[in-house]
Amino acid sequence: MNRLVTPLPKIGIRPTIDGRYGGVRESLEGPVMAMARATAELITKNLRHASGDAVECVIADTPIGGAAEAAQCAEKFARSGVGVSITVTPCWCYGSETMDLDPVIPKAVWGFNGTERPGAVYLAAVLAGHSQKGLPAFGIYGHDVQDAGSTEIPADVADKLLRFARAGLAVATMKGTSYLAMGGVSMGIAGSIVDQAFFERYLGMRVESVDMSEFAGRMAKGLYDPVEYEKALTWVRANCPEGRDFNSNPKGREAKDADWETCVKMTLIARDLMVGNPRLAELGFVEQSRGHNAIAGGFQGQRQWTDYFPNGDFMEAMLCSSFDWNGRRQPYIVATENDALNGISMLFGYLLTGAAQLFSDVRTYWSPDAVARVTGHQLSGHAEGGLLHLINSGPSALDWTGEPDGMVKPWFEMGDRDVEACLKSTEWCPSILEYFPGGGYSTDFTTRGDIPVTMCRLNLVGGLGPVLQIAEGWTITLPDSVHESLDLRTNPSWPTTWFAPRLTGAGPFTDVYSVMNAWGANHGAIAPGHIGSDLVTLASMLRIPVDMHNVGDVFRPSSWTRFGAMELQGADYRACATYGPLYG
Repeated sequence: MNRLVTPLPKIGIRPTIDGRYGGVRESLEGPVMAMARATAELITKNLRHASGDAVECVIADTPIGGAAEAAQCAEKFARSGVGVSITVTPCWCYGSETMDLDPVIPKAVWGFNGTERPGAVYLAAVLAGHSQKGLPAFGIYGHDVQDAGSTEIPADVADKLLRFARAGLAVATMKGTSYLAMGGVSMGIAGSIVDQAFFERYLGMRVESVDMSEFAGRMAKGLYDPVEYEKALTWVRANCPEGRDFNSNPKGREAKDADWETCVKMTLIARDLMVGNPRLAELGFVEQSRGHNAIAGGFQGQRQWTDYFPNGDFMEAMLCSSFDWNGRRQPYIVATENDALNGISMLFGYLLTGAAQLFSDVRTYWSPDAVARVTGHQLSGHAEGGLLHLINSGPSALDWTGEPDGMVKPWFEMGDRDVEACLKSTEWCPSILEYFPGGGYSTDFTTRGDIPVTMCRLNLVGGLGPVLQIAEGWTITLPDSVHESLDLRTNPSWPTTWFAPRLTGAGPFTDVYSVMNAWGANHGAIAPGHIGSDLVTLASMLRIPVDMHNVGDVFRPSSWTRFGAMELQGADYRACATYGPLYG
């Protein structure tokens, strides 16, 4: 299922030990290796890569008692493709002699909380060594004392190990991949001014660029799989019903049918550009068959494409969904308007959840008073303080209908029933020709309510660099008449998600208006589940500060505390500025 050129990263487990022979080391080797095996078992039983592949753990061949064994472990990890390391120990060890010195691999240390052997002493000592050497590491220490020889992993320790592993795998998976910019800057949107230095220095990714004329050229030359094209077009005709045409002077049937054909071709071409297609080599297009190893991408569209050709809404919505004419498959990450910063925000959510992501405008704040004035309806429940209307012309993955069970699942948990329900809940409205003179089709659905979700957005700030903002909350169901009244005030041919962020009573989360007012751009990326804590951990690994969030459980490298234990948000900024981008 891994569609990338490079193998998926593994997690390395480093069991460290007191190096003194003559009774000490010998008595500890069994418990140390058992702790390593228990950690590996926890991870492999509970985590999967976003691609659906099993997560593999690599354990050092022997406990690490000093520099020689640390070097042997490092060599094994390099040979095995380890991208994340976890050091575990129940005892005292020689801190700087046993620590992981790789500067770019995310690293954590779990020190057993027990009284018989000073695992906590080693944890404190080695974390001090990491801080002194400028190598941030996450410290994991159980809340309650355990008995010697216990093989149980306490719940609080397990939560931190899994959170670290999820975020670390996301970091390691991005490294060496590409963002594919299909086109350039859309309508002056800052997020589509793709900053190559940011991708290289913070994410370890390269930026690949192709002009949108590549789409026109491939369509003219028939540079796509003709057999798959016919299969896809037949599937679309059977499963993608047209919705209402809101245009005052609509296109005729023949022109609309031609738009469908172009939209399907665009979808095949964008996918082949991102990840390649061996079928193209069979057709004589060897270079084009290789793709760009793109884990994410974006399509400019407006206006140089959409003034003349059908828009990219169908292409983006279908690629971002977890299924198509070939059945279930992992979603692609494709940002509309080539908003690379929102595309990377989507990528963060996808790598942490394995689920399709929602790309949307953060378009309108509806206060309770405004809703009552316009519709007579009184908001309640999660929406009591107001709503954000998330709506965009079409790149919303069909998974975000929330059908049939009121959730957005990881792609590998989707079944035929889920796919069928998502398709039945979606219409494809002819695009508004005032916006898109070239035509095309936009998804039209309304997301079911009561789904826990997390909205995030990466922003670039001159003189500061990247910052991440996070808002956990819930989707909201409105009565049909209320939804229609509000929806008709904007563009009813586009998909809608009503979103209520969780309020904390402080800062940007004092009220819903403040969340909207503090949002850093016109777009947001929405992931299923409350994953804000995972995003905070991921951001700290990449050295990206978080300017606003409403999560309670913050897990960052231990050295962040040294930058201000009494003021954690300021400490985040200072630590990220001091350490700088992960890849220099």
